[in-house]
Amino acid sequence: MASKNSKAGLDNAGANTGPVLELKPLKNVMPIVPAQQVDSSSCPPSGETSPLLESSPNGKPTTQRGGPDNDESGVENITKKHAGRIREDPVGFVVQTAAFYQGTGWRSYSNYVGTRIFYEGFSASFKDRILASQKVVELVKSMANTQLEVLIKQRQDAHEAEKAANAGKKNFKPKVWPMRPEDVEARRKTLEAELTAVAKTNIDKLVCDMNSMKFIRFFAFLINNILVRMYHQGIHIKESEFLELRRVAEYCAEKKYSMVILPCHKSHIDYLVISYIFFRMGLALPHIAAGDNLDMPVVGKALKGAGAFFIRRSWADDQLYTSIVQEYVQELLEGGYNIECFIEGTRSRTGKLLPPKLGVLKIIMDAMLSNRVQDCYIVPISIGYDKVIETETYINELLGIPKEKESLWGVITNSRLLQLKMGRIDVRFAKPYSLREFMNHEIERREIINEQEMTSNVAKSQLLKALGYKVLADINSVSVVMPTALVGTVILTLRGRGVGRNELIRRVDWLKREILSKGGRVANFSGMETGEVVDRALGVLKDLVALQKNLLEPVFYAVKRFELSFYRNQLIHLFIHEAIVAVTMYTRIKIGGAKSIQQISQTELLNEVTFLSRLLKTDFIYNPGDIDSNLENTLEYLKKSNVIEIDSEGNVGLSDVERGIGRENYDFYCFLLWPFVETYWLAAVSLYTLIPTVKEINEQANAGGDPLHWIEERVFVEKTQMFGKTLYYQGDLSYFESVNMETLKNGFNRLCDYGILMIKKPTNAKERTKVALHPDFMPSRGPDGHVIASGALWDMVEHIGTFRREGKNRRDNATVSSRVLRFAEVVANSPAPVKVPMPSPAPKKGTGAPKL
Repeated sequence: MASKNSKAGLDNAGANTGPVLELKPLKNVMPIVPAQQVDSSSCPPSGETSPLLESSPNGKPTTQRGGPDNDESGVENITKKHAGRIREDPVGFVVQTAAFYQGTGWRSYSNYVGTRIFYEGFSASFKDRILASQKVVELVKSMANTQLEVLIKQRQDAHEAEKAANAGKKNFKPKVWPMRPEDVEARRKTLEAELTAVAKTNIDKLVCDMNSMKFIRFFAFLINNILVRMYHQGIHIKESEFLELRRVAEYCAEKKYSMVILPCHKSHIDYLVISYIFFRMGLALPHIAAGDNLDMPVVGKALKGAGAFFIRRSWADDQLYTSIVQEYVQELLEGGYNIECFIEGTRSRTGKLLPPKLGVLKIIMDAMLSNRVQDCYIVPISIGYDKVIETETYINELLGIPKEKESLWGVITNSRLLQLKMGRIDVRFAKPYSLREFMNHEIERREIINEQEMTSNVAKSQLLKALGYKVLADINSVSVVMPTALVGTVILTLRGRGVGRNELIRRVDWLKREILSKGGRVANFSGMETGEVVDRALGVLKDLVALQKNLLEPVFYAVKRFELSFYRNQLIHLFIHEAIVAVTMYTRIKIGGAKSIQQISQTELLNEVTFLSRLLKTDFIYNPGDIDSNLENTLEYLKKSNVIEIDSEGNVGLSDVERGIGRENYDFYCFLLWPFVETYWLAAVSLYTLIPTVKEINEQANAGGDPLHWIEERVFVEKTQMFGKTLYYQGDLSYFESVNMETLKNGFNRLCDYGILMIKKPTNAKERTKVALHPDFMPSRGPDGHVIASGALWDMVEHIGTFRREGKNRRDNATVSSRVLRFAEVVANSPAPVKVPMPSPAPKKGTGAPKL
């Protein structure tokens, strides 16, 4: 068994929370301090009360309301009475239109908190400063000199080669001569001019166009009408959280610090929601780092006018472009302008948070380390939707099914979407904090004692990862569980084909209590009865959940389980510890028999929990602390909840109370995690498709080349999905969502960490990433030439398989192994993946029983 400090299970010592570093007593350390020390007396007092969102005549808020962190009282709908449908409220629509046109009240956007924006020439001044910056000018000269040296050498080499080829010839006059000094200088200026022109083009494409107050007021009017039409129940924020944000914004404006806005990313709508809230509540709009895929005709120009700056998806190899982006972001920081970037980098297709992408944060941290910027404040934001408009597209992408590309422009111009009523949006702000203070604390904790160590790539990587995972944890801590997530989760975590309305309400009530008991948040509906909330959620999910009538009791059932899982995954982080323990206990419970047989010792439980939590750590964020303390706390929670009991010898098993209610609470935890366990099992067993055939082995041996059998990663993932779909239809996979590309790739990455899978990165643009099975895990073949279900790889497959849900033909390991390995060989020998269709949709309402 691994030592306590080496375990990376339900703790912060894994890849999901940054580097594996043990917390040690503090010694003399060198904190990161700015060139001029900040006066602590000027720091924002955290306990200071803040005014109410409703503004007084002078635009200043007046009083405060709000409760504890997990109390959803004091929640305000900031789009209330903002008519967006002319046919439903023609008078209100006209009044709102006139108010935006005239710029009355907050719509004038003339008294916002933050550095001044939206004036003529704003963007031009940025472009001039970036182009004239020392970094860009010196880089242009350096690149010109490098290119010039290459040209000089080429001319010299050509001259020498010409002379050598014509040696001995009389009256020979070379056609190529070395460059003269005056030619060198002229060429240098030409190269600098060309590179400067390239830099100017890149700057023009990059820098936002926040130049017109008239435009931003028109854009706000447009977005207001889009949002209140699509999300008819409004945009809800918690007053106390926003008031804390406004207080920090005022402090940052005074000190000329930037706020770095870091929201989660679930939808294209996220861009609009954050900017709308900042406009509506009187804060300076952020400069938004967006992918250049959104820089399209019309919509790209509009987004740039609202603060977006478009960054290439890949730019690390372009030295000039990299320097321009760095200079732009650091210019924004120096000026105290707010910056927004999505911590996940891209939209989450599964509903849960993705591992952090740290490109823009690295630029910000470099500015802090160089003391170019004194400080800035980090603002994590959670955005919750009753319904995310892109979920159907997400499912197709996760299944590798080509689909017409969707974009923000498609959302804005899609009249069908604008006619939908998709519930509400809840936005929550985690408490902002100083990046300087965070970095100083991390440097002390990690005992970085000198400047060389502080600026090393390893130390910066550790700080970045720690910051990234802290932001994710902060977002999770303030995220609100929406009614659709409650209903979707209950439907997907009950045994059976469907559920009656009364039972659905009862389980939603139980789930809500559990979330609140764990410090989570559930969207506030102002005292509305649970039944009414459930009915409203079912109305929003009407295309995912159907009602079967003509029965003794109407039954709700999932029509699109895969798509519904998006909403379930939004709350899985709250129960991940309990789910891991429950699935680990299942290795004994599924055996059946006497109560004593279904128990597991705490020593074995710890070992198995360690294995499973380490395996899944790329997908989940665990609580701070080591695995022993987290496991102890989890067992205590489950014991208090009457889910488990621990006998006098320390063995853990289901309680009599839990058995008496049909294991419904225990099953809930298992159902949350089983789809992920299935995906990781599929990732492991799919490695059998990488085994070369006997013919390929002989050909490689005769050729004397690379003994490893490399195939393109893209082809491997496609074959794995085809393999998984086949297993699903055969009954060897219980969840179709287990073949999703995003979680599979996380599984492959973990298998790489274990040294089972090998990855070869391309060395040029023509090559592609390739994968191969490590020789130590290569299975052997029997006398008949077929792969044998034994060895290190099969041991890993079997170990993961012990946590899987029992299902069709799963008790007979010999049958499973022979069938799975047979399919793996078929897939390995196929030249290209065969497209397997998605499961047929369930019948429409009232047309018969669901096909399950």
